[in-house]
Amino acid sequence: MSDEEAIRNLIAEHFEPMRWSEGTEPDWDRFRTDFLQGALLCGSVRPAQARTLGEFIERMETIARKNLASFEEHTRGMEILRFGNIAVVLAMSELLEDGSDINHDISGYLLVKSEGRWSILAHAWDQADEANPVPDRLRG
Repeated sequence: MSDEEAIRNLIAEHFEPMRWSEGTEPDWDRFRTDFLQGALLCGSVRPAQARTLGEFIERMETIARKNLASFEEHTRGMEILRFGNIAVVLAMSELLEDGSDINHDISGYLLVKSEGRWSILAHAWDQADEANPVPDRLRG
């Protein structure tokens, strides 16, 4: 598999273990495997706050899962810039909350390749809306 294919697969499948619904649980152990130890995540809430992976998962468990009966997120389009063992990815995701509420966000990823494997070192995202629409090139 080429580096570009490996990066596309990592980002495309990244959210699959984070989904839940009635009777199903997120697979946080599988989700963690996408990240390099010490990775940081920065959500769309402002003021910006960098969180560790553990803090992000804790927030998802204590806030999101209590407020949403179901959640799934799917990457729909992406752009990759790569040089050697580093890459930056901009990706659009579609979020389905409670089976009917559809939203979109744009994620920025900083990836590193180590020991033959691409991992997420940092992930930040922002919500798309009328004032901040999804760019056509990321629509997939």
